[in-house]
Amino acid sequence: MLKLIRLALGSIIAFFDWLTRGSKLKRDSKAQEKVEQELKKLSIYQFKLCPFCIKTRRALHKLNLPIKLEDAKNDPAARDELLNQGGKIKVPCLRIEENNQVKWMYESNDIIHYLTQRFQKV
Repeated sequence: MLKLIRLALGSIIAFFDWLTRGSKLKRDSKAQEKVEQELKKLSIYQFKLCPFCIKTRRALHKLNLPIKLEDAKNDPAARDELLNQGGKIKVPCLRIEENNQVKWMYESNDIIHYLTQRFQKV
């Protein structure tokens, strides 16, 4: 029963997110190309109907950040990678590759803050 309630609420939240989604941050083509190059080192592990993941994806849309999304609920390989490399199955989670190291960032507010600081003024 609880699973059904979560599914229903998640679907409602996702619908209203889609319905009320604002416009994307505008960049010139050269700046957007630079951003997209940097995004190749990032990916988000998420569940489609998780409210915190929806919040994070909403921020990605506003910041115009087409980050690779990994479905940690329905993709066993993504789920295993999140558990084995990230340390826990908790979403959303941002995988960051920098200087030949991988960092895993959990918590939607931390992810949104990091992405805003890094990409809002690019």
